[in-house]
Amino acid sequence: MHSTFNIVIWVVCILAVVIAFAALIASRKTWEDFGKGQFVMDRDESRASSGSAIAERDAEIRQLLEARNERRARRGEEPIDVEQELARLTAPSVDPELRDEIRQLVVARNHRRVRAGKPPLDVEAEIEREITALGDL
Repeated sequence: MHSTFNIVIWVVCILAVVIAFAALIASRKTWEDFGKGQFVMDRDESRASSGSAIAERDAEIRQLLEARNERRARRGEEPIDVEQELARLTAPSVDPELRDEIRQLVVARNHRRVRAGKPPLDVEAEIEREITALGDL
């Protein structure tokens, strides 16, 4: 009787391992999609739709500024220019430390270009281009 019990335990354990392995293989697609849903911020997908995200952000800011203008008009105050205020609010703010860090990046890039036999870039123009690129994020 004691040996029969051992055989039953081993058969049940082996059968459970085989079933678990089969279930794992059958659910491979489920595990690949695990954690991906409507609210997950995938880096690849967000890069592809960053233009639409910026447009959506600008539209929402524009709506808020128009609502502010309506409140100002009800109080008898002069309304502000919505597009000018939108440009001011969405412009990248660059402090001197960040500008210096960008300058170091551009200078290092120029050194690499010169070593590769390419002509160096205009440092000030590249700094402004990098700052503009920061605003597009």
